[in-house]
Amino acid sequence: MEVFKDFLDKLDDQQVRFKIEEVLQWISDEYPDLGKTVKWNQPMFTDHGTFIIAFSVSKKHVSVAPETVAIKRFEPEIKEAGHSYTDNVIRITWNEPMNYELLSKLIDFNIEDKKDHDKFWR
Repeated sequence: MEVFKDFLDKLDDQQVRFKIEEVLQWISDEYPDLGKTVKWNQPMFTDHGTFIIAFSVSKKHVSVAPETVAIKRFEPEIKEAGHSYTDNVIRITWNEPMNYELLSKLIDFNIEDKKDHDKFWR
């Protein structure tokens, strides 16, 4: 988690910091083989050098960015959960609990779908 320290230290709202730190720690624990980095001011996880998932923080929500293919694949579940989303991000408001079941599905899908991928993005 040391790689995320500078990013986390810049978060003024302690509740936001706690929540995003909890998510990053959960992914680190559940997926210990994923690489960790911060690019474009977004903490992200990679697998064999390819992008898996990233997060960005705003005043009202955390944006979960698993790439468009994963969002389209799980769109029914995203809708059912009531999350706002675009082609590129899923927004989870700070007052909502983190949807770890959905996060796990997105990460598992990207790891499997990109296992033979040799570029950062799709």
